[in-house]
Amino acid sequence: MTMIDRGRVTAVLGPTNTGKTHYAIERMLAHRTGVIGLPLRLLAREVYDRIVKARGPSVVALVTGEERIVPDRVQYWVATTEAMPEIGADFVAIDEIQLCADPERGHVFTDRLLNMRGLQETLFLGSDTMRPAIAALVPGVQFQRRERFSTLSWAGSKKLSRMPARSAIVGFSVDDVYAMAELIRRQKGGCAVVMGALSPRTRNAQVEMYQAGEVDYLVATDAIGMGLNLDIRHVAFSATHKFDGRRVRPLFPHELGQIAGRAGRHTESGTFGVTGEAQPLEDGLVDAIENHRFQPISRLMWRNARLEFGTMERLVQSLEVAPDHEILSRGREADDIAALKSLRDIPEIRDRVQSGKDVRLLWDVCRVPDFRGISPAEHVSMLMRIFGFLQDGQIPTDWLARAVQRIDRTHGDIDALSKRLAYIRTWTYVAQRNGWVQDEKHWRGETRAVEDRLSDALHAALTQRFVDRRTSVLLRRLKQKESLVAEVNDKGEVTVEGEFAGRLEGFRFRPDQTATADEAKMLNRASYEALRPEFHLRADRFYNAPDTELDFTEQGGLMWGDAAVGKLVKGSDAMHPGVEVFVDEEAGADIGEKVKRRLQHFIDRKVAALFEPLTNMQRDEALSGLAKGFAFRLVEALGVLPRDGVAGEVKELDQDARGALRKHGVRFGQFTIFMPALLKPAPTRLRLVLWSLAEGLDEFPESPPPGLVTIPHLDAVPDGYYTLSGYRPAGDRAIRIDMLERLADLLRAQDTRGGFEANPDMLSITGMTLEQFANLMEGLGYAAEKGEREKARATEVAAPAAEATGSDAPMTEEESVLAAETRAKWEAEQAEKRRAAAEAAGEEASAEAEAAPELEVFYTFRWAPKPRNRRPQGGEGQGRRGGPRKDATARENRGEGGKGGRDGGKPRGKGGPKKGGKPQSGPKTYSARPEKKADPDSPFAILAALKDKK
Repeated sequence: MTMIDRGRVTAVLGPTNTGKTHYAIERMLAHRTGVIGLPLRLLAREVYDRIVKARGPSVVALVTGEERIVPDRVQYWVATTEAMPEIGADFVAIDEIQLCADPERGHVFTDRLLNMRGLQETLFLGSDTMRPAIAALVPGVQFQRRERFSTLSWAGSKKLSRMPARSAIVGFSVDDVYAMAELIRRQKGGCAVVMGALSPRTRNAQVEMYQAGEVDYLVATDAIGMGLNLDIRHVAFSATHKFDGRRVRPLFPHELGQIAGRAGRHTESGTFGVTGEAQPLEDGLVDAIENHRFQPISRLMWRNARLEFGTMERLVQSLEVAPDHEILSRGREADDIAALKSLRDIPEIRDRVQSGKDVRLLWDVCRVPDFRGISPAEHVSMLMRIFGFLQDGQIPTDWLARAVQRIDRTHGDIDALSKRLAYIRTWTYVAQRNGWVQDEKHWRGETRAVEDRLSDALHAALTQRFVDRRTSVLLRRLKQKESLVAEVNDKGEVTVEGEFAGRLEGFRFRPDQTATADEAKMLNRASYEALRPEFHLRADRFYNAPDTELDFTEQGGLMWGDAAVGKLVKGSDAMHPGVEVFVDEEAGADIGEKVKRRLQHFIDRKVAALFEPLTNMQRDEALSGLAKGFAFRLVEALGVLPRDGVAGEVKELDQDARGALRKHGVRFGQFTIFMPALLKPAPTRLRLVLWSLAEGLDEFPESPPPGLVTIPHLDAVPDGYYTLSGYRPAGDRAIRIDMLERLADLLRAQDTRGGFEANPDMLSITGMTLEQFANLMEGLGYAAEKGEREKARATEVAAPAAEATGSDAPMTEEESVLAAETRAKWEAEQAEKRRAAAEAAGEEASAEAEAAPELEVFYTFRWAPKPRNRRPQGGEGQGRRGGPRKDATARENRGEGGKGGRDGGKPRGKGGPKKGGKPQSGPKTYSARPEKKADPDSPFAILAALKDKK
């Protein structure tokens, strides 16, 4: 900790409305150069505009986290306290110095208090509660006490309906602010809204509306406690507690005084009080606020500014150094330190951070504020991405452009626009960092333009919601007439007396949200009068509509065209879902029942059509015994069963039972028992919806895109999702179960214990590279051993005899001699050409100077069974001894049309040595049945078409 004493240091202390900031601006302009630090970006912009008006834009700079305006001949710097430049200026001022005690930002203000000095003059501006702390830490400081220009007095508790004009109502959450603003709009005609999350442009537009007298009320958070000098006569607290980021706590007396002090402008007196559910303040607290007497601040937040960047550990240790003064205290862990610790624990970051330069860059990235406030993990993930980009150079322009483009949308409600404003602040901050992006001038302008557009849209949305600009014509007509003229057009728009009242979506009326409470009550009553015949007409059209006009969504919604008319709910079993309709009560119970019957007919027919093979099998009276029981298992599983879960039942099925099931399209695969017809996109989409309903999931997983042989294997998806989607997880990917069975047929022909290599057919089936295929095989329970070998070269000359005859018949002795002579002659000619080329290039011909052999990577796969008490990776398709299930599955496949067995699918022979042949050294292998031609309507046809083009 260092305390710099340079020039004259003065602490100008006192309550609000004493002109401290105005005094600091005057003192700065009396010097040749100066720097002033302000607590809010909003206040910095306001002071910047005032100095520009006095001295012109060519000598004034504005520096905040998200904005940087620095002319060539800058003399005066206006900045947020965090962004104050460390330059040798004649004058330095720091406003709201009492924020040294703030748990989150206090360490920044304390650092400026200890270390920022002007060459000739330094001013500290703030509350008188800072006097003892400043006296203890700053030697030779002079104090000035400034008194309030006007009086501040307690006015007690008032209802919102009785709130006087030119009042500010203060809340401590966005929900409270919106609720109070809505109530004031209904009772008083409208209000302006000011919150800390608003951009300066939006805030100023709202303030101007209030200052111009368009509205007489201001609803705000405690953001008005600093820097806003408005025409406020009364301040009302709707609560005296706030959430400070960690807990809900009572407001400190000095915080109440700071906010209440905004009442009264210059010499005009002001009042303060409470409203709503807030309890009246105690007499002692009222006296303290009225007389501006608060307990002195005894603890200032501090963080070491001398950082060490040798390693991440040393940086963290230097940030956590304890202060050496009794007044100073380490505050709560700031967001930048928390982000640094999180990134430090990520292996990828530890590998990338190798030097002090990398540590310094990582710290700069960690200091990007979490404007979005989604979650710490989300913020850390974004910081890791930015750090990776910066280590490689700069943030890619196309990546940044996509991020900004996603935000640059001005439609949506207040919350959506507020979130986008928070998001664009991140990229505005990034664009302000030197060297982080290409074409900094462009991106600074682009992000500022997006922020301005969003600010204007947010101002318009706030005004539309909280200021009643509807003419009084409708209200007069509503009060004068018993019955109003209401109409419904072909787009479902409902109008009452020519005024838009709402929209009919399906069988639900959506009232106009801009109407006041009184208007809405009368508008809705008139609208439903007009909608009664419309409900009956729509119900008749809907009941007679063909199924092609209806559809279901992957989240279980039921649609009629673009309108949601109901949703699926859990029924008696997975194959029989129920229906819940979206029909207004005002439409009548008969309309709701009619819509429900039509939707139930639709979904019942849809299930019957898409799962016809299952229903046919369930109704087949020829099935009996174990076959019938197994058929019910398949129906319960919606046509897809992992084999390892029913291995015992499959084993008990005899060949007749299996044959009866195969007639219904059941395929007994090595890994899965399934019906290929149910793997098409439409049944798969419906199967996932029915399964999600039966499992009671809150959010239904969507089906994979059709035609993909493999998809990513994610841990976050619900159990059973991959099986119901027609895929089986194996390693980092999940492979389609029908393609997995084709792969299993090829694997049965390999020596799985002695080791084998992947052939082109295996890679072609999966569509994978060799490395990806190795990961897949490991997921199926195989060990993959990687190796390298010299790549085989193609034959450089063909056999003349074979070319001449065009056959593969063996050559005669004469032809062999001729071929050998021809090859020897050709090799001699090629060697001569190489020597001549080497001599022409000035190279020495050497017999040993041959090119290094080209190497190729290969994998050897062996079956690697897991211990019996553990489920192997992949989990399916393994025999009792841990090896691949070859014999049984091969017999089943032959029973489905292959030529490898006799009647009933039994294997030929006993697997011993063939007569007259060599003994078999490896396990038995069998030929799988030939694959049927893909259905042109199935997703497999896409793969087949692509394969034919190759």
